[in-house]
Amino acid sequence: MAGERRSRGAFDSFLVWNRRVHYYLGLYLLFFIWLFAFTGLLLNHPRWQFAQFWPNRIQSTTEHVLSSVTAVADIDQARDVMRQLGIVGEVQWPATQPPSGPFTFQVGRPGLVFDVKADLRAGRATVQRTQLNVWGVMHVLHTFTGSPAADSRNRRDWTLTTVWALSMDAVAVGLIVMVLGGYVMWFRLRTKRLGGVLALLFGFISCGAFIGLLRWLL
Repeated sequence: MAGERRSRGAFDSFLVWNRRVHYYLGLYLLFFIWLFAFTGLLLNHPRWQFAQFWPNRIQSTTEHVLSSVTAVADIDQARDVMRQLGIVGEVQWPATQPPSGPFTFQVGRPGLVFDVKADLRAGRATVQRTQLNVWGVMHVLHTFTGSPAADSRNRRDWTLTTVWALSMDAVAVGLIVMVLGGYVMWFRLRTKRLGGVLALLFGFISCGAFIGLLRWLL
């Protein structure tokens, strides 16, 4: 009898904490969800005139004198050049680095892109700076990972990129926890079970149809 009461008490506590976690996670994730929903709309509708950013970019090119770069590894050389130029961001490498040409790389962060071409022997660098408007920043935030899946050379090397990626992981986990908690609360409402089952089945069938269609097309 005592064991049954303890089990019931533990289950009741779980239900209370499940509701609290569901509510507070929803409030915390609200603006992240709005951000990704809105930027997703922008990606799906690139011709919306009010959200145009690439034609409205601001570009400038500057020349700089560099001190001696003694590092050997490419990433260390790039960091040394960036330090001298006062540039901060995520390093992106070109597909090929010309052996006899300038040392070339790109530095990106939301809203700013720097294309760097450095002649390390001559101690000179050319920097093309591209600044995007607020719509460009919103676009980048939806896709900014710092680690392209198809490029093994580029890896996250900027702390803020890692923080952003971990934050998105936390948002994904939080959404999963919210959904599972929502299932628990829905199942407790006996009068809502039939409607919930129908909605769940409809969502499952719709998602499966999209996946099957994509696999068929690809």
